[in-house]
Order: sequence, then structure tokens, then C-alpha cells
Amino acid sequence: MADAVTSQTIADGAKYAIMKFTNISDGTGESAVTKVDVSALESTGGLTCTGVSIEKIWWQCIGMKVSILWDASSDVLALQLGENQSGQHDYSSFGGITNNASSPTGDVNFTTVGHSSADTYTIILKLRKNY
Repeated sequence: MADAVTSQTIADGAKYAIMKFTNISDGTGESAVTKVDVSALESTGGLTCTGVSIEKIWWQCIGMKVSILWDASSDVLALQLGENQSGQHDYSSFGGITNNASSPTGDVNFTTVGHSSADTYTIILKLRKNY
């Protein structure tokens, strides 16, 4: 078996993408799984999205932590969401959390930490698109 995961694009426009992710774990967990593939996001004016900044996040983790990673030759931690916690964070006043990885792909990965059967997460990201 594998964790039951979903990815949903709520909005994908010229400036922003809003995406929702869920996981109901069977104990397997996720390790650096690509959740935001910037090459799959809508292009604008003939330009392809090359990366994103995290402007807002709404989240709930039950029984496990989630590490949100900037995908690169060596992934870099963007945020870690705590076990048995929930929150809403707004980073838009300073332009969002930007990718500080060396040789980034622009994608965003998730890794679950301390997962066991029936643990869950729900994460909604508002992403500013970069071209």
C-alpha cells in the first residue's frame, strides 16, 4: 500500500497559483515527493513559470510533521510544519519565502516526518509565480 494523497490546483493564473495537498498515511510516508511542478503551471505571455515563492500557507498536521522543501541538487528546507498543529501564515508583506537553494529546479517537494498509520495533513499554498 501507499499513503492516500491528493493534489488539487484551486487557481492557476498569471501571477499566482493556489494548491491544496492532503495525505492520509498508511505508515509509508513521503520522501521528497514533488508537489509543485512549476513546468506544469500555466504560462503567461509566452513565458513559462521557472519557480515560486510561498506567500501564504494554511495547514493542519495530525500525528506527523511535514517538511516543505525547495527542490535542487541538494533540497533545502523552506518550512517545517509541526506535528499535531495547525496554522495560517502570511509572508506576502515581504514578497514571500523565496527559494534559496543552489541549482534549484523551481519545484516544491514534501517529506513527512514521524508518520504512522492514520496520520494526516492538509496544506494549502498560495504561490507567487516567477518567470
